[in-house]
Amino acid sequence: MAGEQSEAQLQIRFVTKQEKYAVPDSPYAIQSSVQSAELNNLVNAILKETAPTIEKAVVFDFLVCGELLCTTLAEHLQQKGVSTEETLDIEYLERFPAPTPQDCLMHDDWVAAVHTHNNWILSGSYDNSIHIWSTKGQHKLAIPGHTSPVKAVSWVSFNGDQAVFASGSHDQSAMLWVWNVPRNSVDCVVTCRGHEKGVECLSVSADANRFATGSWDNNICLWSTSLSDEDNVPAKKRSKPDHGNTREPLTTLKGHREAVSGVQWMDFNTVVSSGWDHLLKLWDCELGGIKQEIAGNKAFFDVDWSPVNNSLITASADRHIRLYDPRSTESIVKTTFTSHTGWVQSVRWSKTRDTLFLSGGYDNQVKLWETRSPKTPLYELSGHEDKVLCCDWSNPSLLISGSSDNTLRIFKSKHAVENA
Repeated sequence: MAGEQSEAQLQIRFVTKQEKYAVPDSPYAIQSSVQSAELNNLVNAILKETAPTIEKAVVFDFLVCGELLCTTLAEHLQQKGVSTEETLDIEYLERFPAPTPQDCLMHDDWVAAVHTHNNWILSGSYDNSIHIWSTKGQHKLAIPGHTSPVKAVSWVSFNGDQAVFASGSHDQSAMLWVWNVPRNSVDCVVTCRGHEKGVECLSVSADANRFATGSWDNNICLWSTSLSDEDNVPAKKRSKPDHGNTREPLTTLKGHREAVSGVQWMDFNTVVSSGWDHLLKLWDCELGGIKQEIAGNKAFFDVDWSPVNNSLITASADRHIRLYDPRSTESIVKTTFTSHTGWVQSVRWSKTRDTLFLSGGYDNQVKLWETRSPKTPLYELSGHEDKVLCCDWSNPSLLISGSSDNTLRIFKSKHAVENA
């Protein structure tokens, strides 16, 4: 009978965390050869009988043994080593809809950095400039100041009509800028100097009091975001006023043996960094020492931390994306996501959903992932004609990516923001 496993009968129960779609938990008998489409028809038929207020058919995804169903039930259970004898709980959730292209924002050179806040987008380009855009695609400002490609940008704070942001460049400096929103004018208030090679990455702490930069000099520097210079450097260190005052780092964290490719704050005292030396490092910013070190297989190109799910994701030279739980006492790599055909350059968690993230790679692809579907991304966001160098989320529904095709692309997705 083993050969007929694909036609075996299964007892299943449907469960969901989305109460408006709940159905009675009585068991159903189905063929084990069914796939998502047939399960979808079945749930919608039950809803039609039990929840007449839901007028339109809903498209669902199905979680079986904690992973999205992408094959037949029989194949899925076989891969998971689960018996077909017992009643199987199948969780269903409304499918995340396909993002649709909204805008293509043209630059004069490669777009290497992007960061969003509410309705505003910052981008950094290889033509040494920083740009401010609205999420509706309106170009507000092109900002000169750096003398080499801008590799990192981040909003620091918004206070009424004033916004502060930071930038990092291959000219070895980071700069703090103030944007007067009503006047649409920008001033560089502080120039941060402490790296001996180009700045590659930058991250602002949650309280917006400090930011961290990672560099090709293998070091991470921590800086104050204070705009006043009183407690930062002596007067003799101040440079000409058109680029603001010069500032030295609060702390320099040394330990990577090659370039620092990514840096993120995990809490007020902990920074995680990724390096070309195949290492992730968790730093104690107060003591200036390493809390934890995680060895990878290849050079890391990016790392992101989610406060929503307390996990790290990494982009790597071996085409794989890995999810790490730094608190785990067993295997620290929890999941490996494989779909890109080139180096993965950028990864970003959703800020509202604990199971969604974006990735961008040298295969010109931006992919939207669900952590419970490691073999297949939810969607591929096509449009870029060259390497994808950066990506970000703006509020729950806008996905943004920058490329060496000189464009910043905005995709929109309408979906419920509650955790599924």
